[in-house]
Amino acid sequence: MTRILMIGDVVGKPGRDVLQSQLAKVRERHGVDFVIANAENVAGGSGITSENYRALRMFGVDCMTLGDHAYGQKEIITTLEHEKNIVRPGNFPREAPGRRFTILTIPSTKSQAEPVRIAVFCLLGRTFMKPVDCPLRAAEEILALLPHDVKVRIIDFHAEATSDKQTLARSLDGQVSAILGTHTHVATADETIFPGGTAFQCDVGMTGPFDSIIGRRIDRVCETFRTFRPTPFDVARNDVRMNGTIVDVDPATGLAVSIKRIVERLPVEMG
Repeated sequence: MTRILMIGDVVGKPGRDVLQSQLAKVRERHGVDFVIANAENVAGGSGITSENYRALRMFGVDCMTLGDHAYGQKEIITTLEHEKNIVRPGNFPREAPGRRFTILTIPSTKSQAEPVRIAVFCLLGRTFMKPVDCPLRAAEEILALLPHDVKVRIIDFHAEATSDKQTLARSLDGQVSAILGTHTHVATADETIFPGGTAFQCDVGMTGPFDSIIGRRIDRVCETFRTFRPTPFDVARNDVRMNGTIVDVDPATGLAVSIKRIVERLPVEMG
């Protein structure tokens, strides 16, 4: 069995801190074979830098997905063009910098006798989001490009509307191992395995400060909400947690056999 952990939107330094503090322990405690993290908010809440990329790799993240803030930090373009462990949304224009998908190898472990290849890609939703190509059509194009023997296939669907996420997942049920949502920063309690064997959750949640409004300082967001006066939406600092979802996949079939949510907190003295 291959055990995969998908970590929700990592927000700013607090999100990086909880990964540095807790991820290795989580991997060991849960017997995780492979970690994917949505990293589009790592740099001060918008985008990711090359230094952030290297740090998350060092903390134990095997693959990073992005979203609508993919190019929030211009310097990441070089990393996107040269590294295999990070992907931009697959329904961005073909000319957009970065990989539409990646195929990586999970080494053999105690629970997994042989190395397993895994395909990872992310897609952007279209409801209340920037204009992009159809996510379903892009998913079908990418799946057609994958080698037949790469059975384990994970999609991060970075979208606002739960109906979009459910529609994509139902359309691809049985063709991928899991479709796990990101972007809203709020974990949903709808984790399930569809009849065809695809694990699904509308949103795996946020990795960052929960004494906040989706990761940003409460006072700043409320001020702008009340007055329309622009304020800097700085990343908050307190009650730092890591939200994620673990999916067990049969590497022979690529189908999911279990799914569960997890939450880890950064020790108070480190927050």
